[in-house]
Amino acid sequence: MIPVLFEIGPLRINSFGLMLGIGFILGSYILSLELRRKKLDPNLASNITIIAVIFGIVGAKLLHVIEYTVEYWGSPHLDITEQLFSFSGLTWYGGFILGMTAISIYIRWKKISFLKIWDGLGVALTIAYGVARLGCHFAGDGDYGLPTNLPWGTIYANGTAKPTSMLRDYFERNPEERAIWSYDSLKSIPSRTDRLGYQVNRFDEVTPLHPTPVYETILGIVGFLIMLRLRKNDYPDGKLFMIYLMLASAFRFSVEFLRLQPRILMDLSEAQLTAVVLFVAGFAGMKYFEGKGQKKEAVA
Repeated sequence: MIPVLFEIGPLRINSFGLMLGIGFILGSYILSLELRRKKLDPNLASNITIIAVIFGIVGAKLLHVIEYTVEYWGSPHLDITEQLFSFSGLTWYGGFILGMTAISIYIRWKKISFLKIWDGLGVALTIAYGVARLGCHFAGDGDYGLPTNLPWGTIYANGTAKPTSMLRDYFERNPEERAIWSYDSLKSIPSRTDRLGYQVNRFDEVTPLHPTPVYETILGIVGFLIMLRLRKNDYPDGKLFMIYLMLASAFRFSVEFLRLQPRILMDLSEAQLTAVVLFVAGFAGMKYFEGKGQKKEAVA
């Protein structure tokens, strides 16, 4: 993993921030193409992207703070100011919900059909999300998954979140896995200090994990190709975005089974429960817009 790409004096270029920026830029470009295709002003894509960056990051940080209230405000060793204004600890659904709300308000203020722009955003977000997830992979920020013996299992010893701490709760819930991966014996063997000053032990260095951010990148590319194909259909405005909601939710729901997130209801994580809600909303919305399209055809 390469959390820090390079440093020039006080300037530090992080892999997560770089990939997040590339994701936003790529998403903005795809959105501009979609707006042009829909005979709307492609320059709107820049303003929408700026809104998405600001409110997306704020929403992602807010939801993360809410989720980890105890860790933020209950630890005397945590620099609250540094954590609140850093790019670490971002929750996708918080950014998505607040970002989409802010974009919709802006579009309504501009008196433009927000359904057309939503459809374009559905295409753009699919690939932008996939690219941004590579930032989590390169940073090794804890979004990786469970231990695995698969040939593509990845060592995240140099990441910003060490596997030893990230898997602690998982091994407490799964003592048989704890023994299989020799967690207790390996974590007690110090190995080295990494570039960022974090302690690395033998467990971190020898335990391959599911590279779930890479899985999400692959699914993002697959979803993007599907959306490119579907956008050629003569759908009523709004339907394509609802399909995006269903695709993105299904992808996230599936990958979450391999991630380390705590299970809070019916052995599902918070992200999975949110994905279920968004999938149902997407399905209901798709049927609603299909019905509107059929009514228009009947009138015509």
